[in-house]
Amino acid sequence: MKIGGHLSVAGGYHHALTKTKEIGGNALQIFSSSPRSWQSVTPTPEAIQTFVSMKNELSIDPIYFHASYLVNLANGEWGGDQSVTKICNELNLASQMGIKGTIIHLGSFKSKENPTQDQYKILFSHIENILKNSPSDTYFIAENAGSHKIGASIEELGLIVKTMRDDRIKICIDTCHAHAAGYDLSTSESFDSFWTLFDKEIGLKNLEVFQINDSRDPLGSFRDRHENLGQGNIPQSVFEQLVNDKRTRNLPFILEVPGFEKLGPDKQNIDILKSFVQS
Repeated sequence: MKIGGHLSVAGGYHHALTKTKEIGGNALQIFSSSPRSWQSVTPTPEAIQTFVSMKNELSIDPIYFHASYLVNLANGEWGGDQSVTKICNELNLASQMGIKGTIIHLGSFKSKENPTQDQYKILFSHIENILKNSPSDTYFIAENAGSHKIGASIEELGLIVKTMRDDRIKICIDTCHAHAAGYDLSTSESFDSFWTLFDKEIGLKNLEVFQINDSRDPLGSFRDRHENLGQGNIPQSVFEQLVNDKRTRNLPFILEVPGFEKLGPDKQNIDILKSFVQS
């Protein structure tokens, strides 16, 4: 089972690797730089080598970056150009560090209802520029949205995948976001229906990773507020099915929970998820 958390890189990227082992993980998600800044970080060759050597030694794989919260690939002005540059820089660093790719909140359209073809063209153009100007051994991983932003629906994510037609585009499903968007995965029937829809619109081969989070809010709230496993409104059955169903059990599970001591993903949350695995 591949499981880990989104951990801090304070003091250097390699500190997140040792923390992963401490909490019982073998996968990882990190920010490459401040999530609320356009500035990119350029680590020294020595820092990169330390990270690569340690990740191999500790057998932590896969590892993902999470893109800045400022990114909006639907912005046709300065912010859109900055978003492209930011993600290209991040994917270049990912290639050097043996990181699979970047998980991205795609952004939002100015008009939240019924976006125009021209608005979609801006989004597609920015994604195309990123793919053309970043290393081919990295993934552009679009995350589903839990609010009224791009990617809240499986159909919209499918539109992006079908339009771009590039094997480097993958999908991350965040359980809190899916819950917020109104997708009920709690029964075997609804769980199966969701993945049937996913396969039809996106293709299961394009599912790369899960972000595992409970939700502080009810189903269909369109509010993205993460909670520790078992302390929110997502039924336990959702997580049980994810770690046991043949379509999902072999994918990485990344926790973005607040932690039982409010210090981020912790061993207790990881142990809870592991306890759902049926032998």
